[in-house]
Amino acid sequence: MKEQYTQDKLLEILQEVEDPELGYSIVDLGLVYRAEQVEDHLEVDFTLTYFGCPLGGMLEQEIVQTLRAATGIKDVRVRVMWNPPWTIEKASPEVRLDLGYPVSL
Repeated sequence: MKEQYTQDKLLEILQEVEDPELGYSIVDLGLVYRAEQVEDHLEVDFTLTYFGCPLGGMLEQEIVQTLRAATGIKDVRVRVMWNPPWTIEKASPEVRLDLGYPVSL
């Protein structure tokens, strides 16, 4: 029986993918909206820090390569989402603090 990957496991794998401009994991930045195994393929919905960011294609390729290498699943479907738009509040508290943003308790 093939391994089933939970969203938590897929997010753990995606911790390896960094935003090259900010130097943080796309997961810690809150850019990954959904990571799910659907039958025999993986689906990832993610966003970028701003509309028109030129790094979208590069991040998409890195997401696909990272998930393929870690899971052995070749069919990885990635979608860039613009709604809801990304805001700093989606980032982890550690990232917000590191970037000088307040963290609400």
